[in-house]
Amino acid sequence: MKERKKSIRFTTMQLIAAGFLGTIILGGVLLHLPMCNTKPIRFTDALFTATSAVCVTGLVSIVPATQFTVLGKGILLVLIQIGGLGVIACTFSFFLILKKKITLRERIIIQETYNMDTLSGLVKFLIKIIKGTFIVEGVGAILFAFQFVPEYGVVEGICYSIFHAVSAFCNAGIDILGDSSFIKYATNPLINFTTMSLIVIGGIGFTVWGDMLKNVFHGIGKEGYSVRKAFTKLTLHSKIAISMTIALILVGMVSFFVMEYANPETFGNMTFEEKLMASGFHSVSTRTAGFATVPQAGLTNGSKLITCLLMFVGGSPAGTAGGVKTTTVAMLVLTCRSVIKGGKDTECFGRKIVEDNIRTGLAVIFLSMGFLIMGTVVVSVLEPDVEFMNILYETTSAMGTVGLSANLTPELETASKYIIMTLMYIGRIGPVTMALIFGKGHTKDRVRELPEKRILVG
Repeated sequence: MKERKKSIRFTTMQLIAAGFLGTIILGGVLLHLPMCNTKPIRFTDALFTATSAVCVTGLVSIVPATQFTVLGKGILLVLIQIGGLGVIACTFSFFLILKKKITLRERIIIQETYNMDTLSGLVKFLIKIIKGTFIVEGVGAILFAFQFVPEYGVVEGICYSIFHAVSAFCNAGIDILGDSSFIKYATNPLINFTTMSLIVIGGIGFTVWGDMLKNVFHGIGKEGYSVRKAFTKLTLHSKIAISMTIALILVGMVSFFVMEYANPETFGNMTFEEKLMASGFHSVSTRTAGFATVPQAGLTNGSKLITCLLMFVGGSPAGTAGGVKTTTVAMLVLTCRSVIKGGKDTECFGRKIVEDNIRTGLAVIFLSMGFLIMGTVVVSVLEPDVEFMNILYETTSAMGTVGLSANLTPELETASKYIIMTLMYIGRIGPVTMALIFGKGHTKDRVRELPEKRILVG
């Protein structure tokens, strides 16, 4: 039974990888069609845009607002939605619409995709994800409409509102406003806070949604209710994801506020309140969203480095965000703390984290770093005249499926674009999944245990 489950797990990984790759290629072909473009486009740029959309990254080598027709923008929106929800979720959503019965094997695929502990309630969980996604995106679109409808007219304003609500929730960071992202809305509270809310809700993870709805929101108004008491009822995963998300946003916000406060190319000409808002927006956007309200090329090197670290971490598992994930980093930090204190176990909120989680976390971190370093080195060789920090910014953004760029993407050579596409793809499906696809998948359990030996460490 154990062997069979491992085989199914590997098959699930193959399905996820193949599903994303197939969607990217199909999207590239569709975006290359003349009817989708206002002017000729190279297939490399069409494929790059499709990769960025499906991998919900946001890096673009063209300007979507002027490059694509209404049909092209519609296809781009569909690719973003598929990328945000995931190919598996979208596929089984069609099964549900067609009233096709979800088999046991298909349920196991869903379970493996979202790292669920049980097979019970998976279809209901999937339905809740779909419904919740459209509800949140709908509310976001309504809020955006208060700005875009008066500015662009009813029809175009509604279309813009829907597109950017989906892009923000899916942490894609692709916009159809022009070539400057959200820079002209840097001091607009409605656009800023709506976008930040959608990014956080999408990036926190679908499993955290369900946990919070069950243990937090349902208790509001009841006797004896308190946020602290409700928080204690959450699963360990939810507690870590929420705590790390808040901590990283605050750390990033303070860092950017301090380092960019007097920078005339970014925050320098803003009021104190506007600087706080811009700092918060940039901190949230680094969580794999990719929208920008200040020119990224104008950031100080210190801010760029902090941004790279936040982009590498990314959002939380089972959501629309990329990166190595908040829970992975938190788990390894807790392990370090345990070693420093002389403890044997990795503990958090009164619970012990299992060793398999720690092993997987280490693999995720080091494989991600490996792919990132290789990609950065190759692009540095291909782009010898580009400043290294800007290359690192670009490759980290791709690996973390973020989309922030120091205006480098359109200037990249064709070979460099394919490297960036590869990093976006690996970042979306996960480095461990990528490694296992080309590895053996699993090895047979050893009949006898090998003798233990210690080696020198540190």
